Amino acid sequence: MREVEVMQIHISTHDKVPIYLQVVNQIRYLVAAGRLAAGDELPPIRVLAEQLVVNPNTIARAYRELEQAGIVEKRRTAGTYVTEQGSPLARRERLKILTERIDQLLAEALQMDVKLEDIIKLVNQRSTALNASRLKDSTDA
Repeated sequence: MREVEVMQIHISTHDKVPIYLQVVNQIRYLVAAGRLAAGDELPPIRVLAEQLVVNPNTIARAYRELEQAGIVEKRRTAGTYVTEQGSPLARRERLKILTERIDQLLAEALQMDVKLEDIIKLVNQRSTALNASRLKDSTDA
């Protein structure tokens, strides 16, 4: 188990999504992205509430939602931790997140009258560039 410094969660009071759901969604993303791993401890409710300047009940509700989804577990008097079932959940969550982003991309492309073939070419070009950049970075290190 590794110690998590500060959990990077940002909420927007202008967003139509309730604050507790913003917290839930961002923690789901952090787990899916591997930034929170199985066994990592979430900040105590009061600490996260103070950090986000929200009511502790809001954070408690978010943690309950995450617990019901099987993403975290409460350990009596020991805190709230990311569950060990992280990897299948993380894969499902990653695919869900990417599906949502692909849907957004396709909707924007449709509005801009960009063909699917052009999007696929662009994705392949960006993938090649990203992989080349990663390869260069790994050889420089």
